[in-house]
Amino acid sequence: MKQRNVGWTGLALAVGLAAVPAAAQFPGRGAAPTFAYEKAATDPPPVKTEHSITVNGQTLRYTAEVGKIPIPDASGKTMGHMFYVAYILDNPTPGKPRPVTFSYNGGPGSDSVYVHMGGFGPRRVVLNANGSNPAPPYQIVDNAQTWLGSTDLVFVDAIGTGYSRATSHKNLVYAASAQGDLEAFSQFVRLWLYQNNRVNSPVILAGESYGTFRSAGLAYVLWQHHIPVSGIVLLSSVLNMATLRASYSNDQPYWLALPTQTAIAWHFHKLPPNLEKEPLPEVVQQAENWAQTKYEHDLDLGDTLQGAERQQALQEMAEYTGLSPRFLDSWNLRISTALFDASLLRGQDEIIGRYDGTQVGTNRTPGQIRPNYDPSSILEVPYIDEFVNYLRNELDYKTTLEYGDRGDGGAGIPRWNYNIAAGGFMGFGGPGDDVSQDLERVFAQDPAMRLMLCEGYFDQATPMLEATYSMRHLFITPAEQTHITIRHFMSGHMIYAHNQSRAKLQQNFAAFVKTLPGVAGE
Repeated sequence: MKQRNVGWTGLALAVGLAAVPAAAQFPGRGAAPTFAYEKAATDPPPVKTEHSITVNGQTLRYTAEVGKIPIPDASGKTMGHMFYVAYILDNPTPGKPRPVTFSYNGGPGSDSVYVHMGGFGPRRVVLNANGSNPAPPYQIVDNAQTWLGSTDLVFVDAIGTGYSRATSHKNLVYAASAQGDLEAFSQFVRLWLYQNNRVNSPVILAGESYGTFRSAGLAYVLWQHHIPVSGIVLLSSVLNMATLRASYSNDQPYWLALPTQTAIAWHFHKLPPNLEKEPLPEVVQQAENWAQTKYEHDLDLGDTLQGAERQQALQEMAEYTGLSPRFLDSWNLRISTALFDASLLRGQDEIIGRYDGTQVGTNRTPGQIRPNYDPSSILEVPYIDEFVNYLRNELDYKTTLEYGDRGDGGAGIPRWNYNIAAGGFMGFGGPGDDVSQDLERVFAQDPAMRLMLCEGYFDQATPMLEATYSMRHLFITPAEQTHITIRHFMSGHMIYAHNQSRAKLQQNFAAFVKTLPGVAGE
């Protein structure tokens, strides 16, 4: 990859106008940055550098922009500064509207280094082929699966994460909320488009995990700012948090998670021979059919599920989970993710990962009913180590600030607040942890918008049926439903961590972009 520093030629910052897992979130992992809020007086000035990369035999020359944009609050005062890295293709096709994609991770409280340096940027951190953590020293290479051939890219960190900072603790508390987060991101997108004269560019939002929750809300808020969104890419998605939170009064997450448990059991050869010999997509489809009909019905029966009907339910569930009927009976047919992770391979004294159910580890006490740790959530060190090195030595952005996640509580860092309830910022009723209606309203206002949902078979943080269920319950027109594409990958939560899935994701994205209004046929 060739590089030449060309200095800074523009991007006037708007002075005065003015956060699980992972996924790739890993909320609460490690210590929070030393200063999650501070003024940006010590930051280096924005910089530009020129680079090139060869993708599918084609040389792409591009400019990297690194800097911060001051974010205004409702009174016009600067409430924080949002750090970004943008990649702009040099000499795009004349007369063709080039899309710009704003991408981020979730958490909530995660920086965006994972989608940036693992997924779609022109450079990526090298992992093992199965997405596991390599041994140091780490390295970065050209990313042959970058999305740069289809779109310009802007990777942005939420306030209080990465190098993004609030100007006061009060502002950090507000940024650590669904409402404050959406307001900050909408201002960032608006200002970046204005400052780069890209108002007429098709806008794509690509978020992962909580970033998908953000994307649904952000699309609606941007519409209120008169900025239409042409496409949304949901990676490992959750729109309604209630679909993930099992309780005595909410059995829904159990049956939504079952097909993912089936996929993981299939991977470890824990299913009956008749299922084990079939391709995974077909096995998952059978599990989904059973979960949505028989299993959901069995759970709804509650204590009345007894006798022969209960025995049949236990036997069928055992076939789809790899767990014994006796074990399932002892837990009343309700198997949490943690219990499943600690139990599937208990006979081998192993646990499996929440973010990627194909990753294994070992409990300190093998008989525990939950894992001591998640063996699939240990990727932050290689990503952040190489990203800081990349910024300093390739993009010429040098700072001594600590880069990392906001965390979730502790060290004066506020916990996340879902404050978008009825009568508030969204202007509609319903729970404050569900943005499905936001997405519904965006489709109503722009029926031509396209959406691509991408899910990993082995992702237990945001199970695939949970995401599909949310898509089915947007209550949009049949014509609008045809604008939703669903793709599945042989991966976990971080789809791009697996080499084959990253390549498939790039191909799916390139095809998706060509369907967008104003871009079709490019």
